Amino acid sequence: MRDRSTPVWVKSSRCDASNCVEVADMGPEILIRNSLFPAGDVVGVSRRDWGAFVAAVASGRLASAE
Repeated sequence: MRDRSTPVWVKSSRCDASNCVEVADMGPEILIRNSLFPAGDVVGVSRRDWGAFVAAVASGRLASAE
């Protein structure tokens, strides 16, 4: 079993050279950070909220206005 005290960061599959997000599954919480600043701030959200966010992105409800 993996040690959950140390985050294992995974880059988004939509990552490009200048715009990356990484996430780490910490059990009850999902951690999010900017891969360009790995020592910077980290945001933690509940699994439930993360699932709702991912579903909203996948459905296009959070599509860019560009």
